[in-house]
Amino acid sequence: MKKLILSLLISLFSITLWAQAPEKVDVILKVNGDEMKGKITKINDVDLTFIYSGETLEYTIKKSDILKIVHASGRVEVINQPTLPSESRKNDRVVMNGSPADHHNKIAILPFHFLIDHQAGAEEVGYKAQQDTYAFLSQHSAGYTILNPMTTNALLIKAGVTKDKMMGFTMDEICNILGVEYVIDGTITQNKGVQTSSTSDNANTTIKKKDDKNVVGVKSSEYAYANSAQRYDVAVNLNIYTDTNASIYSQNHKAFFSSTDASYSAPLEYLLKRCPLYRK
Repeated sequence: MKKLILSLLISLFSITLWAQAPEKVDVILKVNGDEMKGKITKINDVDLTFIYSGETLEYTIKKSDILKIVHASGRVEVINQPTLPSESRKNDRVVMNGSPADHHNKIAILPFHFLIDHQAGAEEVGYKAQQDTYAFLSQHSAGYTILNPMTTNALLIKAGVTKDKMMGFTMDEICNILGVEYVIDGTITQNKGVQTSSTSDNANTTIKKKDDKNVVGVKSSEYAYANSAQRYDVAVNLNIYTDTNASIYSQNHKAFFSSTDASYSAPLEYLLKRCPLYRK
């Protein structure tokens, strides 16, 4: 009798667990990132019919909108391969300004990349470094024509070469878009260095006496100063490419001393004076 009761309890427990087990469903992952869970009832070469879990209404979904299907059985069926960045860029409009022969001795300066503590920093710093490079080379590049930064940036935007898509273009393509023979690309890195602190104090006491026994007045003062400053390590990386996609200069220089103003001017000027486009 005890064995029979025990068997019945085990059976009831098993049934309860089975009833509580989550129902396996079909999962559709769409190209736009949406996820649909339910049951696929029909499927053909063009579309499929789908019912959401807990509902009865049928939906028709085009296969062209589906990335993949994870069936209730666990089988994964890929409907459309994800588009790679290089493939999506094929539809971008690329504008070539002039023929390669017109590029001769023309220079364009791209907005600099700015990294602060290994994270993307303010874009304004990159545009400021672009302008500073233009101002410096304009005085030391006899025989070259340097594209104004505003013109450079406008042409890049019109051609779809925004910062988020920059990695999808080769340097010879960028040269063709800008109509130049040389492109200057730079990166500024700024990392926190040591934090310095200093303290100083001053004490002064003056006692005036009327005679040896009576004190007329006492003047006492004490001062204490504390000062701390965050110092930064700044470095500049400079690269120059040609319209044949060749790299003709790639150097990095770090500021000799840590600075509280995090200036990149000294290492930038150091690299520009040693690049092949510099003229005294």
